[in-house]
Parts: sequence; structure tokens; C-alpha cells
Amino acid sequence: MADFVCKVGDASGRIFQQVETAQSEDEARQKLAERGFYVFSVRNQFDILAQFSGARRERKFRPADFLIFNQQFNTLVRAGLPILRALDLLAERAAAPRLRPILEDVRQRVRAGALLSEAMAAQGSFPPVYITVIGAGERSGNLTGVLEQYISYLRVSTGFRSRLITALIYPSVLVCVAVIVVTYLATYALPQFAGLYQQLNVPLPTSTRILLSIALPLRNYFLVVVGVILAAGAALFLWTRSERGAIAIDRLKPRIPVFGDIWIKAQIAQFVRTLATLLGGGTPLVPALRTSAAAIGSRLVSTSVEQASDRVKEGQTLHSSLAETQLIPSLALEMIEVGEASGALSAMLTSVAEFYEEEVDTRLQRTLSWIPIVILVVMAVVIGFVLISLYLPMFSLQIGSAGG
Repeated sequence: MADFVCKVGDASGRIFQQVETAQSEDEARQKLAERGFYVFSVRNQFDILAQFSGARRERKFRPADFLIFNQQFNTLVRAGLPILRALDLLAERAAAPRLRPILEDVRQRVRAGALLSEAMAAQGSFPPVYITVIGAGERSGNLTGVLEQYISYLRVSTGFRSRLITALIYPSVLVCVAVIVVTYLATYALPQFAGLYQQLNVPLPTSTRILLSIALPLRNYFLVVVGVILAAGAALFLWTRSERGAIAIDRLKPRIPVFGDIWIKAQIAQFVRTLATLLGGGTPLVPALRTSAAAIGSRLVSTSVEQASDRVKEGQTLHSSLAETQLIPSLALEMIEVGEASGALSAMLTSVAEFYEEEVDTRLQRTLSWIPIVILVVMAVVIGFVLISLYLPMFSLQIGSAGG
């Protein structure tokens, strides 16, 4: 028997983790399904590799492939094809080959009598937000309508993520080049020059001695240093995957100059966009809040939204419940309050999401535009200092020779 950490949802829309004892992952899924839970993911509690690959295992397809699938699926259903027939076609002809076995599994479950949302939850590869949206569409009889809203949500979130990755490519390349150049100079060039100066009996300037005192031990214990760095990085990563570590890191992020404010507003935009999509699809407010909390990458924001959902369930308004988290900006709270008062909460949430997405995009592009300049200046200063320190003894040698 083994313990499995399971991410599950109940009939009220609450999504949480619990530990289930079973012989295998399939048995754990079956036990939870028999108790009426939607099972989103199952992993061995002590599987360290699963800690590193957990997010990738939950999402077995790219966002772009998932968007194309939903467009195809919605087109087929809107054309009047039964859901089972639409799944038959997509399982055989889906544009992304990696989606076909997943859809084949869903098709078999639907053929056996499960609802589409139940089959996708049992399969374990679909996001909780998507399963909740599909379930709301099945209950309301408006599956194509909620799929249209979810497709719009995917387009916005995928587009924002693509722009962010594109903006980060150039700074990342510069950082990698800087690290490679400095590592080469420290582990190869500096020791070579040190041996040369020792043979020539050249007096070394202070800057050169400082560099050599760093470079020579680094060269001798290079693999040890790399191993320690990798081990420390792995330990830090595992700690951030824990509840306490993730919340501790998330509490630090908003305090980072410039990027802290961008980060928190990006998290708020994701939460509000998800909540607007769920409410627009017909999901009740409390289950929508809980599902939105599960979809947020930040553990701090997710926990705060989960607590807000409990207060809403007790009778508080949404804006007052979110205000108690002390994470939501005042402007967003005011707009949410207006949406509640006017009965147009979903539309107002969409406006809030669009506002913060545009602000995050603009500020991120402006910030990232000067980061390459800073990196280049730092690279020039560091490499220039290293080269000058290397060649200073040469100058003293030439001066000595000229004097002789």
C-alpha cells in the first residue's frame, strides 16, 4: 500500500488536496470517484520526481493544441453533432497527435454512460476550470455558449503568456552568455595567466590577486561548486512546492521593486478573468471562486481567494470578502462593487481583467526594454575588470623591461 496525494473536487465546486491510501494510482482514482469526487490529479506522496514534473503531468498538451481542440469541438457540437460523435471524430483526427489518446479515453468513458465533465475529470489531464465550465454548460444546456466563452478566455491567456515568453527570451540569452563568458574566464583564462606570471616572477596588482584567489579554488573544485548549486536549487524548488514554502515565497514577491507590483496585478488579472469566465458560463459564485482559486498559480493568492469564498458562502458580498484579503487593488474592488450592485458582475469582472492585463503588458514591456541595457552594462563592467586585471601585470612587465 502507498499514500497518494490527490487533487479532487466535490459537488459544491470546492477543489482541495487529500491523501488516499491505495495499491496504485488507478485504485486511488476509483476510490475517490466512488465517493463522488472529481479527480484532477494523483501522485505518489514520496515521489520526488513527481514534485518536479507534477505541473507537466497535469497538463499533457500545449495551450495552443488545447485551443485548437476546443475550436474544433465547439464547431462540431454547434453544427448539431452529438457529443459522442464529435469525440469520435476528434479522437481520430485531432490536429495534435498527443491529444488523440486522451480523447480516446474520454470517449470510452462517455460511451460507458459518464457525463462529459465527469469523463474529463476522471481522465486527469484537463484543467479544473475547464471541467467546471463544461459541467456548467451541461447543467444549463448551453454547452456551445460556455465553450465560446472559454475559447475567448484561452485566447487571451495564451496570448498574454506568449508575449511574456517572447519578451523574456532576449534578457535570458544575455544572462546565459554572461554566465558562460565569466565562467570561462574564471576557470580557464585566469589560471593560465596565473601560471605564466608565476614563471616570469611578475609582481601582481591587488585586483589580479583578488581575481586569482577566487578563480583558482573555483577551477579546482568546479564540479563540487556546480553540484552544491544544483543541490541547493533542487532543495529550494522542493521547498517552494510545499504549502509553507510557496506562501513564504509569494509573500516576498510583492516586495520586489518594480516587478512585485507587476506580479501581483498579473495574478489578480488571471483570477478575475477566470472568475468572469466561470460566472459567464453559469457557475454559481461560491463554486466559481473555489475553482478560480485552484487555477491560480500563486499559493498566497489562491489561499486568500479560498478564504474569501468561505466568507461569501456565509453571506458577505464579494467585494467586501476580497477586500479582507488585502491583496486586491482598491480600483478593482470598486469596480466589483459596482458590478454586484448593477447585476452585471461577470461583465464588470471582464472589464477589470482587461484593464489589469493591459496595464501588466504595458509595464512589463517598458520594464523589460531596459533590462538588456543593464545586463550589457554589467557584463561590460565585469568582463572589462577581469581583462584589465589580467593584463595589468603585462604592463608592469613591459615597464620594467623598458627601464632595464
